[in-house]
Amino acid sequence: MKINPNYSPNFDSKKRSLDKINFIIFHYTGMKNEKKAIDKLLDIKSKVSCHYFIKNNGEILRMVPDSYIAWHAGVSSWKKFKSLNKSSIGIEINNPGHEFKYKKFSKKQIYSLIKLTRYIIKKYKINPKSVLGHSDIAPDRKRDPGEKFPWEFLSKKKIGIWHELKSNEIKVYRKLKLSNLLKIKFINNLYKIGYPKNSKINKNKYNKNITVAFQRRFRQELIDGKIDKECLLISENLIKKLN
Repeated sequence: MKINPNYSPNFDSKKRSLDKINFIIFHYTGMKNEKKAIDKLLDIKSKVSCHYFIKNNGEILRMVPDSYIAWHAGVSSWKKFKSLNKSSIGIEINNPGHEFKYKKFSKKQIYSLIKLTRYIIKKYKINPKSVLGHSDIAPDRKRDPGEKFPWEFLSKKKIGIWHELKSNEIKVYRKLKLSNLLKIKFINNLYKIGYPKNSKINKNKYNKNITVAFQRRFRQELIDGKIDKECLLISENLIKKLN
């Protein structure tokens, strides 16, 4: 696997212990074009970076060595882990994102992403369940890599997780309303899966935020922030897989 160096100045100067690398975080760049995305990650004033960048043609750039903490996750948490920059590898995939005509990721990008992610998982003995999106770990701030990211396909390559329910069978439960008690159960399921709690913003608003993040990841056909029976069933199946 060929990886070309293009180093960013945006990382912590102190090396980290490689056994502290527990997560891989996927991002999209969310910039108008590839050059602007790379330029931003190379700009010391931007204070953002990543370990790897995947171009439209599938070329992989190394922007920060694995042994250093790159600035890609920001304020973030998952399960008991806080500030995931410290414990993760960040991979940026070029894509204009929701602000600039969000589009499907190219086959070349996904092929390179699979090769790179498998390599990182094997090298650092990362649990495939600990491969996450930016919106998973920062649901009140981020939308990437978004609903066009092929999480289901990647799960078949042992990258990330997906539920075991057949979409044509559970679709009949879509938009079926739940009692308030079952809605609370769904939110608690999200916490069990790993989604972060946040007491700093309005509870109802935050519940919608993490529901949207969950839907972007696991129910990509409809992202409305509304808790229905389909969402509940998916969350319950995921918990079974994680235990």
